[in-house]
Amino acid sequence: MTDLLPTPDFTAARNLMVDGQLRPTKVTDKRVLDAMRSLPREAFVPADQASLAYIDEDIAIAPGRVLMKPLVLARLIQLASPRPGETMLIVGAGPGYGAAVAAACGAQVTALEEEPSLLARARATQAALGYGASILAGRLAEGCAEEAPYDLILIEGAVRAIPERLARQLAAGGRVVAIISPEGGAPYAAVGELTAQGLAIRPAFDANAALLPSLLPAPAFAF
Repeated sequence: MTDLLPTPDFTAARNLMVDGQLRPTKVTDKRVLDAMRSLPREAFVPADQASLAYIDEDIAIAPGRVLMKPLVLARLIQLASPRPGETMLIVGAGPGYGAAVAAACGAQVTALEEEPSLLARARATQAALGYGASILAGRLAEGCAEEAPYDLILIEGAVRAIPERLARQLAAGGRVVAIISPEGGAPYAAVGELTAQGLAIRPAFDANAALLPSLLPAPAFAF
């Protein structure tokens, strides 16, 4: 007789993630902590990866795409500090976990994704959990101009620089949060605030994440 594998205790794993990974490392926003303690992160990854849902690592979820490690995502959303009722665009929303956390913080979230398998999972998970974000299909590099302007844009992945096309979709005084990973330089989380003079970038803390392939600048031709 074959022994059945024990069912993972996801509730315990979720609490351990919050109390062991997030709270000791400068995540203090109660809304973020409460959301990540209650949302079933395992529902946002393929079933055969559910046991990895709460590890302190990125999880590969599609070619070239990852579910960002919990600590980095938590600190990015805390840096973004979504205010109740603010309109928020999440670029590269993947399976929708970040969108669910941001929506739980009170933002009116539009989640943009272009990878079909991730888009399907985001929509299925939203339907099952009812977390209140609008899941839209579209090219990440284009943003979502028809829903603009946004009070807040979160890029859920690293970029070489914040794309101007996305910055132009901010409302006056709006802000964009991303991990900037300059070629040959150290990556860092930053918030950009839209001013009359343009986008003012303020580095916030050291952080790393996988680059979003479709937001990489086009290679320059060498002659």
